[in-house]
Amino acid sequence: MRRRDRPGGRPASEASTTRPARGSTAGKSSAGKDADGGTRTRADAERARAAELRDKRSIGRFLREVVAELRKVIWPGRRELITYTTVVIVFVAFMVALVAGLDILFAQGVIAVFG
Repeated sequence: MRRRDRPGGRPASEASTTRPARGSTAGKSSAGKDADGGTRTRADAERARAAELRDKRSIGRFLREVVAELRKVIWPGRRELITYTTVVIVFVAFMVALVAGLDILFAQGVIAVFG
């Protein structure tokens, strides 16, 4: 089984690196725009709509990939879950007791100094 390094499903070794980065201005012309870039052509509007559809499809693909990755997770068994939960609760209780003890100690020190 090959490891998939890229979100598109292709391994990194097969990934194409010749395409410009998203948001890059490479390959785009400024034809049809005035000096401040305020006018939009029909092609620009269609490109914007296509990008919006791509983003929506990207969200769907992202969610499908999340579900696929969660299926790969090795979930803890009942005994492991109980053990981990117990360890966490004991550690948190210890830390609460430590902080409470230090708080009382410092409070008494402040009262002794400033009386």
